[in-house]
Amino acid sequence: MRGRGATRRSPCSTWTVLYFILSLQSRCSVDFSVKLLQWSEKEKVRLQLWDIAGQERFISMTRIYYRGALGCVVMFDVTSSSSFLNCCHWKRDLDNKAMLPNGDSIPCILLANKCDLSQRVVSADSIDRFSKANGFVTWMEISVKENKNIGEAMRRLVREILSVQSSLDPLQPGPPYCVSPQPDSECNRGGAGCC
Repeated sequence: MRGRGATRRSPCSTWTVLYFILSLQSRCSVDFSVKLLQWSEKEKVRLQLWDIAGQERFISMTRIYYRGALGCVVMFDVTSSSSFLNCCHWKRDLDNKAMLPNGDSIPCILLANKCDLSQRVVSADSIDRFSKANGFVTWMEISVKENKNIGEAMRRLVREILSVQSSLDPLQPGPPYCVSPQPDSECNRGGAGCC
């Protein structure tokens, strides 16, 4: 999820296909992709990635996109202060519409995109203070264009999701969607579900 005007670079397409298309058109809805993350020598985690592109005209539909989410990325453009300021709006929307079975917010990381560009207008200190004040697990600088730190950011989010999931009360009903590392043989079998 990105603040309006954050970027026309899609982290889903970049991370899953590992190349950058300069002519990506502005999205009118949602990008969806699946990524199989090698978690350990014997385990893989299958992720469903929904990129809602932070378009405010679709804010009324975000509850649908957030349903079943176990983690979130909010991304902004370090060369745009308005993009950074919109992150507060999107995090608040997420916290109001998606939560863990115990009522806590789902794990969310803040990604500062376009760190490859020199015309930065948002400082690391500002991002750090904002991230802590708004309940983000962490924040990281990335470059979707150069595929810099995207894998590391997703691994950090998955680690947090797994930690949160393991700490939830097993007697409390949880979402039908779960993330858990699986042996390679289980991930390669066909079947329903993401995990």
